[in-house]
Amino acid sequence: ISNIREEFPDRMMCTFSVVPSPKVSDTVVEPYNATLSVHQLVENSDETFCIDNEALYDICFRTLKLTTPTYGDLNHLVSIVMSGVTTCLRFPGQLNSDLRKLAV
Repeated sequence: ISNIREEFPDRMMCTFSVVPSPKVSDTVVEPYNATLSVHQLVENSDETFCIDNEALYDICFRTLKLTTPTYGDLNHLVSIVMSGVTTCLRFPGQLNSDLRKLAV
């Protein structure tokens, strides 16, 4: 992320990070990786959207009624969030603003 920031300093940097959950995690080092990467996100990005992994699974179970959600299902939910955040960049409208206003 820091290399991209150096190469394009005038661009808005948005990151979407999935935060691990102890109930869903299958790797022991996931919380450590998430904790150690937060510093880079804070220093090098203008906006960081944190998405709770356990909340994604709960949405799949309770709302979408999926008994065994796959990574594809979870990625689809994240893509909907990303699409919603970047709608203002893709479509004109009175209520749409740019990401700089959202970052403030």
